[in-house]
This record gives sequence, C-alpha cells and structure tokens, in this order.
Amino acid sequence: MINFNYETDFKLESEVNISTWILNTIASEGYKIEEINYVFCDDDYLHKLNVEFLKHDTLTDIISFDYSIGKIIQGDIFISIERVADNAKDFNVSFEEELHRVLIHGVLHYCGYKDKTDDDAKVMRKRENHYLSQLN
Repeated sequence: MINFNYETDFKLESEVNISTWILNTIASEGYKIEEINYVFCDDDYLHKLNVEFLKHDTLTDIISFDYSIGKIIQGDIFISIERVADNAKDFNVSFEEELHRVLIHGVLHYCGYKDKTDDDAKVMRKRENHYLSQLN
C-alpha cells in the first residue's frame, strides 16, 4: 500500500499512476511492499526531522525511514517540495521530473541501493533514469 500525505499546499497529480509506477519498480527489483507513506512538506518541517533524527543541521530534499524486513518494503519518505523546486531550477529540469526522481530515489534506497560513494551514486542515478523512463 502506498499512501500520500500532505503537510503543505502541494497536491500530487495522478496518485494512481504514480502508485502503479512505484509498485512496478519494487516488483522489478524483486521486492514486495507492505506500506510506504510519502509525506510532502516544506523545508522547515523536513529540517526539524533532519536535526532531530539524523543530527544534520542542513536542508535536504528527502529523508527516508526504512522499516523493511528482508524483501518486504515498509517505510516513511518525507519530501520537501521547496527543495525539489529549487533543485529542479539548479539542475535545469522540470519540477515534475525532479519530483519523480526523488520519489523513486527513496524507493531504490529501500531496495538496497546506496549513494554515499561516487560509484554507488552512479549506479543509483542509472537505476533512477531507468525507472524514470518507464513512467507514463
């Protein structure tokens, strides 16, 4: 089950299409889903979580809390809509494209992909691009 929650004025278009895409991605990676809760918020909301839970006093676009067990995915993904908008401008892509990248980025972390090293980040980006190309 995928749930979309809103702590800001933003509203995701086509929740059904996005849910199907995420579920297909998870299945393609050989995982099953228990539950993912997406929470769309602003910078202040996400910054407070970043400081409280991760001890990082910085702004970020996404924080994911992974409660998965084995190949059964469960977690909470918090996304700052303000960061996504700023990053889209910085990377010269549309807001939607950047949002979709962040949505799938969190899921790929749950599927075991890392991005702390340059090599891991390249693999992560390749998988993101692969699944972005499958979104209708």
